[in-house]
Amino acid sequence: MKRVELEPAFVLHNRAYRETSLIIEVFGRDTGRFALVAKGVRRPNSVLRGMLQSFHPLLLSWSGSGELGLLTGAEPDGYVRPLAGTALFSGLYINELLMRLMHRHDPHPELFHYYRHAIEALNQAQGTEAALRIFEKQMLESIGYGLVLDRDIDSGEPIHGDRTYRYEMDRGPTSLATRDGDGVRVAGETLLSLARENLETERALDEAKQLMRAVLRRYLGDKPLATRSLFRARVRSDESRDAGADESRDGRGRAKQDARVDGTD
Repeated sequence: MKRVELEPAFVLHNRAYRETSLIIEVFGRDTGRFALVAKGVRRPNSVLRGMLQSFHPLLLSWSGSGELGLLTGAEPDGYVRPLAGTALFSGLYINELLMRLMHRHDPHPELFHYYRHAIEALNQAQGTEAALRIFEKQMLESIGYGLVLDRDIDSGEPIHGDRTYRYEMDRGPTSLATRDGDGVRVAGETLLSLARENLETERALDEAKQLMRAVLRRYLGDKPLATRSLFRARVRSDESRDAGADESRDGRGRAKQDARVDGTD
């Protein structure tokens, strides 16, 4: 039976198991993605009840020989503020990508480092879009689906920042002047910025988003990401609430205006 002591890890997802336990999906630095039974952690007096949360850096101990291990201990591995608002949805999106694209028990220490850095960046609430695009790029490289960002796949020439390319999903970037076909139109400077992991301009952020969305769709298949649907539902709810608040304020404003006209205000 395998025993692991105090492996740096993050919880990606959890679900209820029997009456008082959880099954937690974990991303470990040296183990990769795996699942553990956390017995009794849903009891009110469990010391681990509030610890096994997503985005909290942990040191986990566990044992097991099959697909489902048994959690034997957990400790905090530093402190990270809880994600909230858009940052929370962004973190859930990253977790879902890892759940969908990583194979179980396939270690990726460098991806673990990238993940931890991305969570820290989301916590700072600055450059969220850039942090997401950079993590997507790093994740694809780590799991063997890296993008070609440095050369024209037809001519072999280095990417020129002042040129426009079409990124073909199964090949890479090619000059629009030399080939016709499907793909994502993207500026050379955007490709170079993504390669440097330094997305600063609005154009680079927008084009990188369209590019990464198309690339990820190739590997995710037809099943949509749940976090995107949740985020869209929240945006619609916020817009509806804001519209209702505006209407209410307009109504109060009209009432006050009418009162002033009547000489009662």
